Amino acid sequence: MVNKKSKTIAVIVAHPDDETLWAGGTILNHPTWQWFIVCLCRGNDKDRAPKFFKAMRVLGAKGIIGNLNDDQDQKPLTENKVEQAIQELLPSKHFDLIISHNPSGEYSRHIRHEEVSKAVIKLWAMGKIFSHELWTFAYKDGEKIIYPKPIETASLYNKLNERIWLKKYSIITEIYQFEKNSWEAKTTPRAEAFWQFAIPYDAKNWLNKGGILS
Repeated sequence: MVNKKSKTIAVIVAHPDDETLWAGGTILNHPTWQWFIVCLCRGNDKDRAPKFFKAMRVLGAKGIIGNLNDDQDQKPLTENKVEQAIQELLPSKHFDLIISHNPSGEYSRHIRHEEVSKAVIKLWAMGKIFSHELWTFAYKDGEKIIYPKPIETASLYNKLNERIWLKKYSIITEIYQFEKNSWEAKTTPRAEAFWQFAIPYDAKNWLNKGGILS
């Protein structure tokens, strides 16, 4: 990325709390960057949606939340539906960086995470969303053997200092109100990792090969 004080960053996620779990430390570590969070699901959720906007204030970000189907049965959505939802919510402008899910998700497994990642990569490759770079979250859970942890061999791997991690953790436990013994609280990573792409073709080719989760 270009080394400048202010950058425009879009983070595109499936659910309220995804932005904090997988990239919250990165957001908090760069308060001069202009962050815009696109959350695709739970816009009509009277519990989760207000918490999302409270989290935005703590993160120093702007955000928008849609209402893409998120039923517990996780019925797959068509590619067009997910792509359309992203285009409708994402401001029509050029970003320095877009960050989103991994094609294999961050844990085993949530179909919406996978669908959002694939849609973002395809839209970027087709020139329908614009960014100098694309990062995808890089986490693994060993097929549910462990809590999701950042992949140390990913393109980018950053340990969070205690102050930043505690602030991130407080968003999960105090704003999103997950109990301290919950999966979300126990998962909250102390480091964050990303796969990094500067060329859309490379990201699309990577997607076609199934992504990397190791």
